[in-house]
Amino acid sequence: MDSQTQNTSLQRLQNVEKRVVKVLELAGAVMDELASPLGPRKELINNHCGEFMQLIKDIQVTLRDEIKSACEYRPFEKCDYGPRIANEICVKKMEYVLSHLDGLKQTVDEYLKTE
Repeated sequence: MDSQTQNTSLQRLQNVEKRVVKVLELAGAVMDELASPLGPRKELINNHCGEFMQLIKDIQVTLRDEIKSACEYRPFEKCDYGPRIANEICVKKMEYVLSHLDGLKQTVDEYLKTE
């Protein structure tokens, strides 16, 4: 995940956190209204409940999108570790073959000198 995507994801999650706080405040306001000695005001409770439900839906959608995004994230997608290691292994193989070829060349040179 690049830093821009990570920042926007963190910003979206921070906004979710703010919505959760607002949801709790609305729930508290409804509880206060229900406990009012004058009795609850139906219009106020309806408004708070409507806002509460809309915030809950927004939170669900955002969290669902964030979870989906996190599941699609491939942390090693741009990693060059595999090709780099494969290249190093090939280099070691070539060095091994070259060392044996050098040994064979020495053997051939020694053979030719003795003739």
